[in-house]
Amino acid sequence: MTDRDRDEAGRARNARPRDGLGRPLPYGADGVERQPEGIERSPEDTIAEAQRLLDAGRPFHAHEVFEDAWKATDGAERELWRGLAQLAVGLTHAARGNGNGAASLLERGADNIEPFREARPHGIDVPGLQAWAREMAGEVKVRIRVEPVAPRLLGTP
Repeated sequence: MTDRDRDEAGRARNARPRDGLGRPLPYGADGVERQPEGIERSPEDTIAEAQRLLDAGRPFHAHEVFEDAWKATDGAERELWRGLAQLAVGLTHAARGNGNGAASLLERGADNIEPFREARPHGIDVPGLQAWAREMAGEVKVRIRVEPVAPRLLGTP
């Protein structure tokens, strides 16, 4: 049995390089730099960073940004960030060609942000994201391969 990769704090980490969609590459391959974990950002900074990553075709990394916000939040918005993370990882699965996984995550994410539909916290276009997610979920269910389109978190620019 081999020793696991560990970070400076001794937590298990996989040091294998990853591609832009978070898939493992062989050791020694040139991968995409990972998103740093555990960064505390304001909601506005979280949204801006996630949108930048989505626009760059890196939904896996955007999911990690939303996951940081989700894990750092104990309040009422915890499910908002979890739902946004699910939307980003659903987009990741769509880009990887995993239609069933993508559809499931997109639908779950759309459902989880439903309570925020009217309030639209931090200017997030919840109705627009839900429509995007449900349309994308429907598309990945019937087509083998789709070209996923990144959503606009704050609506049309």
